[in-house]
Amino acid sequence: MNKPLLAALKGVRQPVPPIWLMRQAGRYLPEYRALRAEKGGFLALATDPVAAAEVTVQPIRRFGFDGAILFSDILMVPWALGQDLTFGPGEGPRLMPPLVDHAVDALVRTPARLDPVYATVARVAAALPPTTTFLGFAGSPWTVATYMVAGQGSKDQSETRAFAYRDPAAFGAIIDAIVATTIDYLARQIEAGVEAVQLFDSWAGSLSPAQFERWVIAPNAAIVAGLRARCPGACIIGFPKGIGGKLPAYARETGVDAIGLDETVDPAWADAVLPEGMPVQGNLDPLALFAGGAALDDGIDRVLAAFPDRPHVFNLGHGIGQHTPIAHVEQLLARVRGA
Repeated sequence: MNKPLLAALKGVRQPVPPIWLMRQAGRYLPEYRALRAEKGGFLALATDPVAAAEVTVQPIRRFGFDGAILFSDILMVPWALGQDLTFGPGEGPRLMPPLVDHAVDALVRTPARLDPVYATVARVAAALPPTTTFLGFAGSPWTVATYMVAGQGSKDQSETRAFAYRDPAAFGAIIDAIVATTIDYLARQIEAGVEAVQLFDSWAGSLSPAQFERWVIAPNAAIVAGLRARCPGACIIGFPKGIGGKLPAYARETGVDAIGLDETVDPAWADAVLPEGMPVQGNLDPLALFAGGAALDDGIDRVLAAFPDRPHVFNLGHGIGQHTPIAHVEQLLARVRGA
């Protein structure tokens, strides 16, 4: 079966780079906004397999992307570990109790909370076009832990960074719990029908080198090894945002199949320093997509020119902004595909 995106992730360079966009199933689409309003909130939407499957397929139906990304959230794992998860109107997610004051072992594990995700995967897998690759995902342990410790997102993750220095044993227990749950979570996504998975480490860039080795590289390597033991041949993309010069070490030491580049990375530099033949994904600035016009065309051309021989999946350097005009996404697709 011809799946250009999956082939690229497995190391086969495609004549036209396959394309999908992080957060492509989301708020910039009017059909998504209508369905979310009908369901009454994010968590209700994400835990309804019929609705979540519809959201996952919406951008494929509209744009014909080469990959569909499961509609869910990285905080499903702490929810399954026993924290309460809420999404208030106009604010970010909240997790209770924050683990800066509570031990992870005191939480009551509730793995059944993830069952709707697997049901969503099965529905989407049966509905996608035969050439579309189905991507699952999870948050990487460091990023997930920053929310679990603080109870919410933060600009510099200072509370979690301080906690990791102050009590590395307690923090390590949190990381270990996330690793074990994430291996099972991703394996069950694969067993239900996804064809590749992405590990999102949105806050990986906030750590010092030694802490990065301990709390980013080691846990991600453990997930990759554990997932491959359970699902031989699993295809894994690592997306460590903001790590700059630590990117080659991440690529070598975690064992991921492909590496996602954020928008701050010079793609020509990445092509020069990453392992030969390793597939890359990225890395158009989401704000160039928002701007459109000549700025968008120039950004696209720079990314395309950076990888003359390497397998490449075209994507953004982070998630698509909610106010991005649909016409600009259409311009992007036409440019990348040479239409």
